[in-house]
Amino acid sequence: MPELSPRRRLLVLAICCMSLLIVSLDNTVLNVALPSLQKDLHADTAGLQWTIDAYTLVLASLLMLAGSTADRIGRKRVFMAGLVVFGLGSLLCSLAPSLDLLIAARTVQAVGGSMLNPVAMSIITNTFTDPRERARAIGVWGAVVGISMAAGPLVGGLLVDSVGWRSIFWINLPVGLAALLLTLRYVPESRAPEPRRVDPVGQVLVIVLFGALTYAIIEAPHAPATAVPFAVLAVVALVALLRYEPRRAEPLIDLRFFRSAPFSGATVIAVSAFAALGGFLFLSTLYLQNVRGLSALEAGLWMLPMAVPTFLCAPLSGRLVGSRGPRVPLAVAGVSMTVSALLFALFDAETSDAGLFVGYALFGIGFGFVNAPITNTAVSGMPRAQAGVAAAVASTSRQLGQTLGVAVVGAVLAAGVGASTYRDAFVSAAVPGWWILTACGLAVLVLGLLTSGPWARGTAERTAQRLETAQSSASERIHA
Repeated sequence: MPELSPRRRLLVLAICCMSLLIVSLDNTVLNVALPSLQKDLHADTAGLQWTIDAYTLVLASLLMLAGSTADRIGRKRVFMAGLVVFGLGSLLCSLAPSLDLLIAARTVQAVGGSMLNPVAMSIITNTFTDPRERARAIGVWGAVVGISMAAGPLVGGLLVDSVGWRSIFWINLPVGLAALLLTLRYVPESRAPEPRRVDPVGQVLVIVLFGALTYAIIEAPHAPATAVPFAVLAVVALVALLRYEPRRAEPLIDLRFFRSAPFSGATVIAVSAFAALGGFLFLSTLYLQNVRGLSALEAGLWMLPMAVPTFLCAPLSGRLVGSRGPRVPLAVAGVSMTVSALLFALFDAETSDAGLFVGYALFGIGFGFVNAPITNTAVSGMPRAQAGVAAAVASTSRQLGQTLGVAVVGAVLAAGVGASTYRDAFVSAAVPGWWILTACGLAVLVLGLLTSGPWARGTAERTAQRLETAQSSASERIHA
């Protein structure tokens, strides 16, 4: 890809951020709309979980395929296709007459979304080649998540209260159309010099693993006998994946990446942080509207103490990563998220306005600091030719984490509430869920410290050398 002027690079960053905005807005807006959707479509807790997880599950399953496909046939081409499919899925969601059809439309959205975020991150990685510029760009990218968290609940609450929950999907259409036209005009095409081959067996195993695991978790409180075979199927798929992928010359998941401690740490941190986010939003939305009796807009206003710190801390985190590395941002993130979850687990913070405010603010600070080091660590040190795959692994970890967070916390909540009403049993039933989120925060803290020191950097350097050597050898064999 030719070197772009500074103004053109910033324009490319802005266009890529527009895709992240509609994908992130979709999740935050939908969370606020859950209680209204629950009443209108007569959904139970499991139905609400599937409304969210159908999207994140398909997204997680297809992200790596989308990243490698974009490296092969062109990142701009795949990115534009993703915008079209995501817009179509959004339109279908707004027209869905039943919960089952809404869930089906969410999967269409996810197919489009899988072509957006990892491909956009790959475009950014190849546009901003200077490490410090890249870290700052990724910080801006992370700030967009904060914007969506701030605007999503407010916009969603306003739309749900005034027009209805279906209107929350309409906002994706104009933003997606603008991003499509700007991409066509200003984003240059790029692809990997030597793209990876398709790995259909690995792709199927990933879909089976994620799908079976999520189904087993969500259905366990309601139908344990049905959940067990799916849990076994998930284990079988995982074992098959670990045995099959190393034997391929160009696997869907290059397990050699995980020899880098920072990359492995970033992957697990992403799962933990986004599991905490998914569980946090799920519990908070249901509590504010179903227990406190707030309207969708009032619930959105209560999300601001979490959303504003995320928006403010994300670019600060990006600058810190660029100047001092990922250690400090990850430590701040881990401590803040852990303390926030502890307030709810130990002191029922949601039962008082002050406790709710502090808990939300601390979580927002933690989540604002965690995103930039995850992304930067995932793509740093990896060959630029495989930027799409490395970025897709990080994005997959995020979506898988959010899927598992909603599935696990929702299952725990459903088991605790039982036949009681939300208003009577919610706070006590949510306590195990808050302990799970506490464990997620601790994982971010401990792994952040362990995988950001000199030993970890050494493993990253050795891994990069091995990957580059293997890539050079493969190129020589092809051209021989």
